[in-house]
Formats: sequence, structure tokens, C-alpha cells
Amino acid sequence: MAKQAVAKKVEVAPQAVYVETKVPARPSKPTWEIKDRVYILKGANTPLTHTLSSRHSQRYPLLWFDEEEGAQRELRYATNHNSPLVKEQKGEATLGHIVFHNGTLLVPKQQQNLQKLLSIYHPSLNSKYYEFNKVAEAEDELEYLDLEIDALIAARGMDIDQAEAILRVELGSEVSKMSTREIKRDLLLFAKRNALLFLDLANDDNVVLRNFAIKAAEAGIIKLADDQRTFTWASNGMKLMTVPFDEHPYSAMAAFFKTDEGLEIYKSIEKKFS
Repeated sequence: MAKQAVAKKVEVAPQAVYVETKVPARPSKPTWEIKDRVYILKGANTPLTHTLSSRHSQRYPLLWFDEEEGAQRELRYATNHNSPLVKEQKGEATLGHIVFHNGTLLVPKQQQNLQKLLSIYHPSLNSKYYEFNKVAEAEDELEYLDLEIDALIAARGMDIDQAEAILRVELGSEVSKMSTREIKRDLLLFAKRNALLFLDLANDDNVVLRNFAIKAAEAGIIKLADDQRTFTWASNGMKLMTVPFDEHPYSAMAAFFKTDEGLEIYKSIEKKFS
């Protein structure tokens, strides 16, 4: 009987599995929006007119640092050229002036060269002037309104001792002459006028302790020496503490009240008030 032929086993190389690799999209460069732009001088007091430097000179340098090429580039506002970079201006240049009137400069969308000079290249951007941004202004206003609401809520629920302590920072010794209703009214006005400072003071326990020390001095319980260096008991002249050099005396006393020795003195003063 003839033997059957045995089929040879053929090895087949495994096929490579193709995995699609996604190349992350490159972030797009921010686009330059064609629109009218407003620039505003910084500072509370603005002159009727203010002329901003518009071309580079030895006396008044007007340069922009090109990070890609690692070089300084001269700037010049030429009304007949599209670019404010001198190296990109070919031919004769008609120089223009940059003048703010009453602290404001409106540049229409047709003047793209001046807009780019003021919004991108000018070294005085955000130091002498800034570009007005409605969205950013709205966000800042919303943030402050939230702070104002928080401050007013905190002021309304604040006890009279803390209210007096905070107002003393603003009004000094005048607080001692005010009625409770006057203190509460002025506290709300202060919270509305300067919400951030109010909230900082409301969260500072040293403010209350400092006010406690001032009230103790006004009541003749403790006494601060004429040289502002020593606190003593007013009744017998016994020294309570020495004010560290270059520290406000009542701030130093507030810090002292937090020590073991100072806490006992605080309790003793508190009993004398009652």
C-alpha cells in the first residue's frame, strides 16, 4: 500500500496590525481682529493731551525685542506703511503723531498700522496706557460685585466689637464717639466702598485685639509711654510689655495678647471693662 504524502507545514509570518496614530492638532495662532480699538492712559490724573513716542531716537528709544531673531527692532509710526517695524517699511515714510485727548485715544479699524503698534509692539503698553477690553472690564466688574456682596453680608452680621475694630482702622479715635447705629451704618458704607480691604480686615484677628488694646488705653486701664516703647498698668505703673523696635505699639500689643502671659493680661483687662 502506497504511503500518503504528508503536507508540509508552511509557517506564515504574522501580519502587522495597523494602528492609526492621531497627530495632535497644532494650536492655532490667535487671530488679529479687525475692529475699532480704544486706548486709555493709566493713572487717576490724566492731562488734557498726552503725546506718546511714535518713532525711535537716541533720546527716546522706541524698540521691540524680536524673540525669534534675538534682536531689537526699531519702531516707527508711519501713516503710509502697513507695518510699525522700520525694517518692513520701504521707501519714504510719512510720520504720524500719537496723541491722547483727555486720557483716551480712539483708533478706527482702518488704521491697522497704529493699532498694531499700540496693541503689540509699543513698550509703554500696560505701563503708560492700556487697551480697553469690554469683556475683561465686565469680568473685573462682576468679580468686584461678588466681593462687594460678600463684604456687605459680612458687615451686616458682624458684632459691634469687631465692627468698631474695623472702623477704627479707617476713622481712628473718632469711632469712640459714635453710636452703635452710626458704627453699623459706616461699616456697611466702608464694605461697599472698599470690599477687598474690608474682607481682609474682617479676617484679621489682630484687628480686634489691636482695638481691644486701644480701648483699654482710652479707658485708662493700661498706659503707653510717651516714647511709644512700653505698656504699663495705669494704676500702679507696673510694666506689661516692651514694644519691639520698629513695630506699631498696638500691633505689638495685639501679638502679645496671643502669648500665655499676654492672655492672662487680656483676661484681667476684660474683667476691668465689665
